Amino acid sequence: MKSWEIALVAVAAIYLCSQVSFVAGLECYVCSNQTGNTEKCLNTIKTCEAFENVCGTEIRWGSQPYFSEGALKQYYVSKRCMTKEQCQSKRKRYMQLYCTHIWYEDWACNECCQGDRCNYFVISGAPSRKGYGVSLTLAITLLGLGNWLIQSSLASKAIGIL
Repeated sequence: MKSWEIALVAVAAIYLCSQVSFVAGLECYVCSNQTGNTEKCLNTIKTCEAFENVCGTEIRWGSQPYFSEGALKQYYVSKRCMTKEQCQSKRKRYMQLYCTHIWYEDWACNECCQGDRCNYFVISGAPSRKGYGVSLTLAITLLGLGNWLIQSSLASKAIGIL
């Protein structure tokens, strides 16, 4: 073989290798109807199928095996691999109809995340209340700062009087 033929074969081999994907599948925590985010939900990991591109987490409050009024209620956690479309569809349906977080009613919420083992923690799908927390923190900080400034001003005046 001539040197240019060897170079051509090498370039072709490099090109072909660059077209092959060596990416491992997404990994998600998986469990079904566990009574909390413990043990099985934190220790069982699945490599998702090639078409499954998100990890889904469902948290439900109610009675098993079927939701029923007046029965003993508790949390149930399920985690799985899903397609983004499946997860978003379920999330949209739950958020509109069931994700109420009213303690005396049965409810269910669904979360979607992308990235290996991103569904370790259960994050409630309740509407965000971050604005209230930030406002409260800011108000307390400003009150504390105002109080400190008043105390400093009074202390400096008292020192000036003496």
